[in-house]
Amino acid sequence: MANLKEVRTRITSVNSTKQITSAMKMVSAAKLKRAQDAITQMRPYANKLKEIIGNVSATLDISEGALSVERPKNKIIVVAITSNRGLCGAFNNNVIKTTKSVIEANAHAEVKVLPLGKKANDFFSKTPFKLSTEEFNYDPIAIFDELTFENAADICQQLMDAFQAEKVDEVRVIYNQFKNAATQYVQDETLLPMQPEEKSDESLSSAEYIFNPSKEEIITSLIPQAIKLQLFKALLDSHAAEHGARMTAMHKATDNAGELLKELKLQYNKARQAAITNEILEICAGAEALNG
Repeated sequence: MANLKEVRTRITSVNSTKQITSAMKMVSAAKLKRAQDAITQMRPYANKLKEIIGNVSATLDISEGALSVERPKNKIIVVAITSNRGLCGAFNNNVIKTTKSVIEANAHAEVKVLPLGKKANDFFSKTPFKLSTEEFNYDPIAIFDELTFENAADICQQLMDAFQAEKVDEVRVIYNQFKNAATQYVQDETLLPMQPEEKSDESLSSAEYIFNPSKEEIITSLIPQAIKLQLFKALLDSHAAEHGARMTAMHKATDNAGELLKELKLQYNKARQAAITNEILEICAGAEALNG
């Protein structure tokens, strides 16, 4: 059994850790509220825009657009979205594992990774898959310092330019989709080429659409906007999911620290009681020796 000094030191250490994890949980809870509001406000607009493109594609050959051309997938870019900080459970590892699975599944193609977030950047910097800074001009860490549509659109525009120049045949986005504070789902979505969801014949409207502006202008303006919005939505989802995962992880860590403190205090009391019993026995033995 450990001596009393060692147990007291461990109790102090665990108690300090518990205070830190509890504070981090409260900070993540406060940040989660703002991040959750941002993604819940974005989703209706993103879903409606996706619905509009789906309706337009029923009467418009969307494959005419330069961003919708299907090509043999010989060059693939995977946008891996993680966080800048850790202590959020398996949040970052799930994205990295899914990205590695995509790379292995497309061994026949040239796969490059565009990391967004420090954790993905640190991991893939040690591999030959990370895109060099000469190929794309962006900061993978600063994107979450100022998470705005303009910054996401700038990265997305570079991806679209590369796709139109046929430097890449497919762009995929892997991120954690936010559901609630305790649940996040890893998503693997195709960003380019742009292919709206197909609707069944029964769901298609029989009405004829009057296009204003023209069909060509819709292809050149609405679809790029939808692609940029899709990437921005993935970033907002990942941002909210990160705080939810960290809040849950810190909540569990605080609970575990509390359980460990109970065990250590029980162990300390047992050791202290044993020490007191030994002292009493020694005093009694000494008294008996004097009386004898």
